[in-house]
Amino acid sequence: MNIENTLILGKKTLKANNIPNPFLDSEILLSKSIDKDKKYIILNSKKIIKNEQLINFNSFIDRRKEGEPIAYLTNKKEFWKNEFYVDKDVLIPRPDTELIIEQVLKTSTKQSQLQVLDIGTGSGCILLSIIKERPNFYGTGIDISKESINVSKINAKQLNLTNRVKFFHSCVDNFHIGKYDIVVSNPPYIELLSLKYLEKDVVNFEPRLALNGGLDGLSKIRKVISKTSVLIKKNGKFILEIGFNQKNKVKKILKKEGFYVNKVLKDYGNNDRCIISTKI
Repeated sequence: MNIENTLILGKKTLKANNIPNPFLDSEILLSKSIDKDKKYIILNSKKIIKNEQLINFNSFIDRRKEGEPIAYLTNKKEFWKNEFYVDKDVLIPRPDTELIIEQVLKTSTKQSQLQVLDIGTGSGCILLSIIKERPNFYGTGIDISKESINVSKINAKQLNLTNRVKFFHSCVDNFHIGKYDIVVSNPPYIELLSLKYLEKDVVNFEPRLALNGGLDGLSKIRKVISKTSVLIKKNGKFILEIGFNQKNKVKKILKKEGFYVNKVLKDYGNNDRCIISTKI
């Protein structure tokens, strides 16, 4: 079987199973299977694929047709300006979360020497993207999932940032290390009863621990805000990702915990997505 015919068959299989972008996905998975880039595939369409590579490709196609996200199949996801390793132990980074990085960069300079805490760090994509842009920043990431911390460490090594970041396996309630100039967090904020309505590739494959915000979607947010009020320095900036309908309730929680709400940012879909606040 050559490259061209393999791609055609992969596309047909994915299309028959109503997978979006079937040809692109087929191309990406073939690149992964033969360890070659897109340019190679285009220029070598008649090249015969080794049997072992074809078996790998068919396995990827079978998993993709069941809805498993491309990012988990390739263990890669672009976020901000970098490529991150991801697997089923962490959420797949999304473009809307890049708002957090944008805001941190707007409130600091390359000369700034600040300590940044990321609560619920997951893949580490937020924290690592920030300190990659700010050479004098030092970062700390915590997560309740030991597996997530392992992924974060992989990404820190890939980005050559291990000398400026530390990761701790800890729930937010038990973390007591340091005082921070900036705290960022993308906590679980989906209401428990709403989880079943998420897209199939999310609800079936992404870690529920990183999605489930409790009955009202705010249980983890309350804990993060409460702990941040203790760990953040006076006048420190707190940037928190929220659900599209949580703005007013989260603002009340922030004010109760001693924060001044600076502004609420909308995402690319014009939904309320991030709240920027300052510790009074």
